[in-house]
Amino acid sequence: MQKILKTCLFNEHVKLNAKMEEFAGFEMPIVYTSIKEEHLAVRNAVGMFDVSHMGEFIVRGNEATEFVDMVFTNEIVSKENGSVTYGMMCYNNGTIVDDLLVYKVSSIEYLFVVNASNIAKDYSWVVQQTKDYDVTVNNVSREYSEIAIQGPNAESKVKELMGIDLSSLKFFHFGNFEYKNHSLLISRTGYTGEDGFEIYAYDEAIIELWKIFLEGDVVPCGLGARDTLRFEAALPLYGHEISDEITPLEAGLKFFTKIDTDYGFIGKEALLEQKEKGLTRRVVGVELTKRSIPRAGYSVYVGEEEVGYVTTGYLSVSINKPIALAMINRPYTKKDTEIQIKIRNKMFPGFVRDKKFLNKNYKKKGA
Repeated sequence: MQKILKTCLFNEHVKLNAKMEEFAGFEMPIVYTSIKEEHLAVRNAVGMFDVSHMGEFIVRGNEATEFVDMVFTNEIVSKENGSVTYGMMCYNNGTIVDDLLVYKVSSIEYLFVVNASNIAKDYSWVVQQTKDYDVTVNNVSREYSEIAIQGPNAESKVKELMGIDLSSLKFFHFGNFEYKNHSLLISRTGYTGEDGFEIYAYDEAIIELWKIFLEGDVVPCGLGARDTLRFEAALPLYGHEISDEITPLEAGLKFFTKIDTDYGFIGKEALLEQKEKGLTRRVVGVELTKRSIPRAGYSVYVGEEEVGYVTTGYLSVSINKPIALAMINRPYTKKDTEIQIKIRNKMFPGFVRDKKFLNKNYKKKGA
């Protein structure tokens, strides 16, 4: 039996009486007070998350850029140093190994940030691809800890409590900073639909910063609120909207692939073939017209025909409506198509809608 891991903030979560559960091999805080309270803190002010369970790999070598362009669906070669790029790694058949963020340190060094549940699988897969390239890949996941500060007041709170002005840090960029003799890597990406920062550092610094933010009235948030927030922003979660059985095109993530360019990457041919033949299914937004909760895995019907399944669903905290992301077969993916979701052996009516459940509030110009 595999040992359940703990992040460096485990004792801090216990002190706050967080509800702890196993997630991706780690004992993680699911909720401190209530998912709704934590969710609204991020939407309206500022909250913080322990995301030290995420995985980090360093790719380094003379052919690092060529290697990353080969394993990563998004274009990286023209990006500037200090940029962060979202994309995926795909198998040859076009399905998804994982989605990840790629931090460009330089043309010979990149930081991959991958999902906690996929660290071992991703590392093994990435290393297998290096045989024809002058690169090394190091799994440094246990060396990094990370907290995410999210919400419209994130920038002002970091300045107030840390004395670091991040107003000039552009969206999807990162920088290196010093704080009380601690070296920090801080990025501005966010997984909540709000402005926010990810702070990477050694354990000692992360524990110190967690306490400082807590004393500064930043609300601690668990994985429950993290999921409701990312869902409202229509951001995918591995094992739900994306997986090794789903392609980026089916997930609606074509924008983050370079299939329409001259760049090649693993899985590109399969995706071009899928595009040419036409999709048979895709992830769409769904809204119920009768109040209930459409949870992941529930079946979607049109009349008597089962046409798909819910990938993620909640009674939205922000808009107070029962909404879902669902993988639905064509031609039933058209907007306003009437559907039903089977919930506890009862059919609840709804319709296909766009995935824009709320407006994202990123500060894309940094200032």
